[in-house]
Amino acid sequence: MFRVARNLIQQQVKSENITIRCLKTTPTAAAHPAVAEKPKVKPTQEENLSFVMNLFKGQVEHRQVFPYPSALNEEQRETLQMLVDPTEKFFNEVNNPAKNEELETVEEKTLAGLWELGAFSLQVPQEMGGLGLTNTQYARLVEIVGANDLGVGITLGAHQSIGFKGILLYGTPEQKQKYLPRVASGTWAAFCLTEPSSGSDAGSIKTRAELSSDGKHYILNGAKIWISNGGLAEVMTVFAQTPVQDPKTGKTVDKVTAFIVERSFGGVTNGPPEKKMGIKCSNTAEVYYDNVKIPIENVLGGVGNGFKVAMNILNNGRFGMAAALSGTMKTCVKKSVEFANQRKQFGKVITNFGAIQEKIARMAMLHYVTESMAYMISGNMDKGSQHYHLEAAISKCFASEAAWYVCDEAIQIMGGMGFMKETGLEKVMRDLRIFRIFEGTNDILRLFVALTGIQYAGAHLKELQNAFKNPTANLGLIFEEASKRVVRSVGLGSPPSMEPYVHKDLTQAASELAVSVDSFGQAIEMVLIKYGKSIVDEQFILNRIANSVFDIYGSVVVLSRASAALKEGVDTAQHQKLLAEAWTLEASQRVAANLKSIANGKNLDNFTKMSSIAKNICKAEGIVQQNPLKL
Repeated sequence: MFRVARNLIQQQVKSENITIRCLKTTPTAAAHPAVAEKPKVKPTQEENLSFVMNLFKGQVEHRQVFPYPSALNEEQRETLQMLVDPTEKFFNEVNNPAKNEELETVEEKTLAGLWELGAFSLQVPQEMGGLGLTNTQYARLVEIVGANDLGVGITLGAHQSIGFKGILLYGTPEQKQKYLPRVASGTWAAFCLTEPSSGSDAGSIKTRAELSSDGKHYILNGAKIWISNGGLAEVMTVFAQTPVQDPKTGKTVDKVTAFIVERSFGGVTNGPPEKKMGIKCSNTAEVYYDNVKIPIENVLGGVGNGFKVAMNILNNGRFGMAAALSGTMKTCVKKSVEFANQRKQFGKVITNFGAIQEKIARMAMLHYVTESMAYMISGNMDKGSQHYHLEAAISKCFASEAAWYVCDEAIQIMGGMGFMKETGLEKVMRDLRIFRIFEGTNDILRLFVALTGIQYAGAHLKELQNAFKNPTANLGLIFEEASKRVVRSVGLGSPPSMEPYVHKDLTQAASELAVSVDSFGQAIEMVLIKYGKSIVDEQFILNRIANSVFDIYGSVVVLSRASAALKEGVDTAQHQKLLAEAWTLEASQRVAANLKSIANGKNLDNFTKMSSIAKNICKAEGIVQQNPLKL
């Protein structure tokens, strides 16, 4: 049991005279004791250690991808093992996914057990009643949840991954002391951002909070929709427009501010639970605020900083979605392979057929990439990285799409049996559909990844342009860039080398990836020169840029992980080598195709045709052409 485990952990810590450090700003700051004792060399303000960010400049920033992070020290590993076994036992023996769905709520005995286990307070510091886990430890436990019941996973995640995460990240010492012990011991939390008129465009929210005449309270009015745990939460992180004086102009403008709101403040109500396609056992409801008096000390992260607070809460928790969905994929693969190993057709077990083998191999590759991303990101966060936001966004998009594909193929392998309710996969598929929508739709996150990276690369080009204004003082930079362009134009340039970072048995795959990195950097430069600031409106192109990034980042994480496995000589090293090689080859081919499409005249013309088709259909509010029978 988690609570018992926590007590044992605390006793062990006390016996060894190890001080339990309270997280001052973010749960990711709880690095290994060994790491914490060494002075950290912080990167300069200009230096960004994100692999994905630097990819847009055609460069390999290896420090956060090689070697594959080993994020647990011996004590943390022992602690995690103490938690994994009871978690798996609980979900095997107590939680009943089918019953939860039938009731459209998590069974009372299951909820009580989860609270008792401490599953709702995994990253709350121990001195405030939680387990104080690192991100990597958290990832392993939510992977188990995702393998068993995504509805329960949403219930847990809405509470801690986003519900009170803002208090962990931005709370004052007083706010943490007041609220964290409560949310760790039975008080529900929720994250309240989405409104009827603002989904992905979080800056357009209408809910308002005005400072009272005595300056002691904010008066909150508005409504939020589709709030997970909205009908249960007693403590909410709520985002509202507030009037803020612009220090530069002196004018009053509206800016989003985050607040810690208690239902007990009065004026907080909610609608009935929503009827949903999937994750039916999780509570989703509208929440209404009618003249709610919020003490000024409940502003979270500073007045006018709400958008930053919201985005960092979401960025900080996205790796958990990849971890959970890697568990889901593992379950789907297991169910389908157990069936396929017994199913005979045309006198043979169907796993002997190439068509089935290809499905299983692709499912396994997608799982391997997703799992590798989740633990790469959580490991970097635990080591103190601040440069993981694009990687976390990629992991959310990749995992949600990969899990859908894997579940669909698992059903296909099982045929009619997969379509039956008793198998459980039809529920998994319905549960999975929401993951491509919430916490940032995949469509918006693709644009976020592409535009953020392009902006970063654009700053480099601007630096070069500025250098030409004073060429005498910047000859080194100018000649360096000029030489790159010359050798590229005559085909003599060599891509950035990946070989120093991978195991010798993966050098061929590393070479394929290096070509992709170099080609991608050139493509971004071409796009910047051709479109400039107007690239923001070229979403056909941006989507293909994002897809290329996903494939390249997926390749680097699996090459890193497989290299570590080969170096350590683990039992599955050769299998991991096969997964990494197969993935990287096909990913490189997709990258080449995507990059060609954004430069090829025929493809660009076809984008224009698709835009026209869509406009015609929207104008007609449906299909334009008549039925062939004209009836």
